[in-house]
Amino acid sequence: MTEAKTLLARLRHIASTAPERIAVEDDTGKRSFADLMARAARVRAMLEKRGLGRRRIGLFASPGASWVEAFVGCLLAKCPAVALSPIYPASELAFLLRASRSSAVLVSRDLEQQAQSALGSTMTLIIEDLAATDVVSSGSDAEPRMSDVALVLFTSGTTGKPKGAKLTHENVMALAESLGGAWGFSSDDVLLHTLPLHHLHGIGVSLLVALASGATTRFVPFEPGRVWDELGRATALMGVPTQHKKLFDAFDAASDDTKGRWASHGRALRLVTSGSAALPTAVGERWRALSGTYPLERYGMTEIGIVLSNPLDGERRPGSVGLPLPGVEMRLVGDGESDVPAGDPGELWIRGRTVFAGYDDNENATRDSFSGDWFKTGDTARSSEDGYVTMLGRTSVDILKSGGYKLSAVEIENVLREHDGVADVAVVGLPDDTWGDLVVAAIVERPGRTTSDGALRAWARERMAPYKVPKRIVMLVDLPRNALGKVQKNTLVRLLTERGQT
Repeated sequence: MTEAKTLLARLRHIASTAPERIAVEDDTGKRSFADLMARAARVRAMLEKRGLGRRRIGLFASPGASWVEAFVGCLLAKCPAVALSPIYPASELAFLLRASRSSAVLVSRDLEQQAQSALGSTMTLIIEDLAATDVVSSGSDAEPRMSDVALVLFTSGTTGKPKGAKLTHENVMALAESLGGAWGFSSDDVLLHTLPLHHLHGIGVSLLVALASGATTRFVPFEPGRVWDELGRATALMGVPTQHKKLFDAFDAASDDTKGRWASHGRALRLVTSGSAALPTAVGERWRALSGTYPLERYGMTEIGIVLSNPLDGERRPGSVGLPLPGVEMRLVGDGESDVPAGDPGELWIRGRTVFAGYDDNENATRDSFSGDWFKTGDTARSSEDGYVTMLGRTSVDILKSGGYKLSAVEIENVLREHDGVADVAVVGLPDDTWGDLVVAAIVERPGRTTSDGALRAWARERMAPYKVPKRIVMLVDLPRNALGKVQKNTLVRLLTERGQT
């Protein structure tokens, strides 16, 4: 990568030195880096003409070229971009717009009607209209300050009310450079992008890494058969475990000829990554059998970017999120804020250039999340003697205290997933006078297979210590999830409590 302080400077450099290189493409067409910057400049000019320069601007657009043009246009206008999702209900959008203080929302043409009913009285501007004007900005082309907010992403809400995380231009560029270098991205890459664009995974981990590397990003909706077909012209795929599982469900249901074609596409990929939740080992091994390499698992969160990763060239350990990336400092902290030895569980603390600038208008939450300049992730992990980190779950959700034992819900889930009748599972603790946390496993059965509470618990006793075996098994049709496929455990606890499982 060429030296550039900001993502905006990097994009300008690529557009001037390799103008015809394709930056993004979707079902509507292709945009070269020069086209992208020209259209983004028109978005900027129209924002400034309407007096919206430096104001916060919401992005309510389908994944694709228009979203990217709007985002880069916001960067040019020095407007912090607020990532919104078209799948949110109107009440959720209203909360996010109020919380982010967005002055207007940029909307893609395909969502125009939905925006009229979902966004209330907020000013909306159609991206395609802005990008097609002949208005030229009269503002300064000076680079934004590294400390200026570039992007506001809302936390997933899996453990509480969403909070706006302020990511600066330094955060964004540090993330793009770190992952681009660690994962070997270059202008030769074509990233097949199937993720939503209101989370760190879809924006920071996928799109911005590709853009900053001069790579091409090809947007397609996540339809398993189509994804397999499109992989034939891609070099990289990033996804969440649910997507990887659905890809292989489709693969198994395909004809022999189709399987052969799809397998050749999979083998040609340079990189497959998985994140946002733990990848079941069985799914990872399917990729290894197909492509020869295990998916690259990594760890991060909205507030800190990606900070741990298995190596591109080196040992990728199933179940581990790897090692600290260059420039990242890590601690595992126990009681009394003292570091724990290798092998012992502790809360993961992180510091580095990708750590965010704080929560929006929430000084208390920001203060509580830091100890000095160390960000307290709220995730519990342990490290091996040689530094590989294994996540044990959210301290507040996935670390259970039952009968005097501290248990990892993730560890129990990984064992239960090995049962051939279990399609998916989530383990939670329900309040109980005797146990503290009554350990309950919510099971989604594999189609065509049935099992019973007693049989599954007996099977589990053969594979884990008795105190780790769930006290109850509950069968569900599906598990409550957010847009990225993460199980919403607080919702699950509420559901089970309402059903009288306590």
